[in-house]
Amino acid sequence: MDLEKFFDRVNHDVLMGRLAGRIADKRMLGLIRRYLEAGMMDGGVVVERNEGTPQGGPLSPLLANVLLDEVDKELEKRGHAFARYADDCNVYVRSRRAGERVMERLRRLYAGLRLRVNETKSAVAPVWRRKFLGYSFWVAKGGEVRGRVASKALEAMKCRVRRITSRNGGRSLKSVTTELRSYLTGWKEYFKLADTPRVFRGLDEWVRRRLRAVHLKQWKRPTTVYRELRARKVPERDAKGAAAHHSRWWKISAHKALNIALPSRYFDELGVPRLAV
Repeated sequence: MDLEKFFDRVNHDVLMGRLAGRIADKRMLGLIRRYLEAGMMDGGVVVERNEGTPQGGPLSPLLANVLLDEVDKELEKRGHAFARYADDCNVYVRSRRAGERVMERLRRLYAGLRLRVNETKSAVAPVWRRKFLGYSFWVAKGGEVRGRVASKALEAMKCRVRRITSRNGGRSLKSVTTELRSYLTGWKEYFKLADTPRVFRGLDEWVRRRLRAVHLKQWKRPTTVYRELRARKVPERDAKGAAAHHSRWWKISAHKALNIALPSRYFDELGVPRLAV
């Protein structure tokens, strides 16, 4: 279940009514009302705000939780397993019919709060086909349900790594690995609940292959490639083979010679984190 433009469409009167039931201090309520109605700058012009909460404001997520609390309470009362983060909510039931009943009930509850369901992003569907905050599920051996990185989030990560490790930027390897370390450290921490070691090992190999391709292109000429590989104790035959096709950056990055010259521990020393524990 996803709400349509939630933070832009929060009804001030409905929200203030919920807050008045919790806060006795009228001055505090007045401050919150003024916070909600504070104008926005659009092209240098102040635009009045009649609904919604300030995007990115530190108070907005808290106010959203106050507004949606009664929906959470209703789900709890009915014994449903659910998870909600801001306006994104997943409810887990045993059958499609139960899911359709819950969906219709939620539509009515949200309508009472003057909120609209985003029908294009909301659905009654098997949990395997849905994602939540970048995660999805898979069934391991023995029927155990485990978390994984959703395919869309995984592709977004790959697109970001491709951009960082582009071979056309003219940046040093140190600059590339510094940016990559910053990104991968945060990504790894966010998705640490994903239980897919094989996927993470594959990503580690892929990232290091991209870094080898960056390194290879920076050597530029075949004579330089040959000299650098030999200096890293690559057998002469393998060094010659890699140097002869050095301009085929991606294909040669998987060559035995590059794996010998630039092993994974080389990138470990540069500070590139491994995703597989």
